[in-house]
Amino acid sequence: MRIQKTPLLGTLLRKKLNTSFPSNVLYGDIIKGLPFDESSCDGLYCSHTLEHLSLQDLRKALLNSFSILKKGGIFRCIVSDLEHAARLYITELDKGITSASLNFMNSTLLGVKKQPKGVNGFASSFLGNSNHLWMWDFTSLSEELKDVGFSQIKVCSFNDSKDEMFKHVESRDRFKNAVAIECQK
Repeated sequence: MRIQKTPLLGTLLRKKLNTSFPSNVLYGDIIKGLPFDESSCDGLYCSHTLEHLSLQDLRKALLNSFSILKKGGIFRCIVSDLEHAARLYITELDKGITSASLNFMNSTLLGVKKQPKGVNGFASSFLGNSNHLWMWDFTSLSEELKDVGFSQIKVCSFNDSKDEMFKHVESRDRFKNAVAIECQK
């Protein structure tokens, strides 16, 4: 996102990735800490980000997220569902589908099909992490949230939060084959 906001490189990157962030979006590093004061936010939304972090970094990110929320603040997160992918993998194995492991690795983004080479490959792997580093199901992610101090941890669905602000950022397709959780500080 920082690169997208630079004049020349940003234009090239937006064209290559076919994506753009709105001008009012602030850059923050969920691991190092977001640009907000402690206990200053009513809500925090995190969609398909946590599975791109190592376990150690996830724990830092959750602590940072907890820190910026006000007491009673809501944290909603969505991650790819390991349980769904694993059950599909076992079902395919039981049916004798010989590509079951390839399908699993492709669907979970856990494998690396081809090691990036050259300057473009280095830049791509350095600037963006599209592979998943750790996968989650409801039970395991709930435990991580509980360990940080979150409570009232529950499965959530598209646009079902009592806080209307989440309707501005949620997209129905992000909930497909995903674990969606809402909890409070």
